[in-house]
Amino acid sequence: MLDVCLLGTSGMMPLPRRALTALMTRFNGSSLLIDCGEGTQVSIREQGWSIHSIDTICITHVHGDHISGLPGLLLSMGNAERTEPLTIIGPKGTKRVVEALLIIAQGLPFEIYYIELTERLEQIERDGYYLEAFRVNHTVPCYGYSQIIRRAGKFDMEKAKENQVPMKVWSRLQKGEDVSDDGMLYTPDMVLGEARKGLKITYCTDSRPISEIAECAKKADLFICEGMYGEEDMAVKAKENKHMTFGEAASLAKEAEVAELWLTHYSPSLIRPEEYMEKTRKIFPHAKPGKDRKNLVLNFDKDE
Repeated sequence: MLDVCLLGTSGMMPLPRRALTALMTRFNGSSLLIDCGEGTQVSIREQGWSIHSIDTICITHVHGDHISGLPGLLLSMGNAERTEPLTIIGPKGTKRVVEALLIIAQGLPFEIYYIELTERLEQIERDGYYLEAFRVNHTVPCYGYSQIIRRAGKFDMEKAKENQVPMKVWSRLQKGEDVSDDGMLYTPDMVLGEARKGLKITYCTDSRPISEIAECAKKADLFICEGMYGEEDMAVKAKENKHMTFGEAASLAKEAEVAELWLTHYSPSLIRPEEYMEKTRKIFPHAKPGKDRKNLVLNFDKDE
């Protein structure tokens, strides 16, 4: 089970009822945050979730509307006596920018580890998440992220017997562990069938539509994508500022064959995104306008 909450949907600046874009997910006791604009920790509290379980923060890029909430969030973590380390992932230069922000949040009681992205596509495993970071097309180095929860195959008793795996190690192998017993090494593939369909969320904001986005979002259960402009006459401005329109995001969702699309990162001038959904759904019927604290629980396929 994967809990998903779109904490904020505003681009450029927070509004009275619209926080800056951020996403939080929870899986197996660990939480992951993507972006942390001003107001993010307030949205977390309003959702009734905890900041204490956040182990990883992914930064798409270092523009202020995506990182300005970090000092306050990290101070709150420190004031709650957090001691476990935190990992921050982002484009090259993220560490320098975050440490500059933390001049006003010194003396944190926990370590911060940084992973800086430099390649067009990078894979990282963190706390049960398999992350794919992919470079997108914005005015500064910027990445989208796919979160993938892998699911092992079903236990196959006949396979275990054929491989002469002792029953006493079956349960540990089913949990994905390698087990040594009586001088023999047993691996999960000796007792498990083919891997089953897992869960996948792809998040992309601040980019022009490029083929890499559709490729990395392929078959996602949920695709969260920026739609800064709903108006068709804003297409030229979207190109100039390297953002997307609703229609462009919907076309990516269609190409990627995702199950559902949530639009986010709205321009401050876009007051009622619902007004532009009819045309958007003609391109991709399963498109929905994101709103602050829109949430979803994704479960593994029971038939798998």
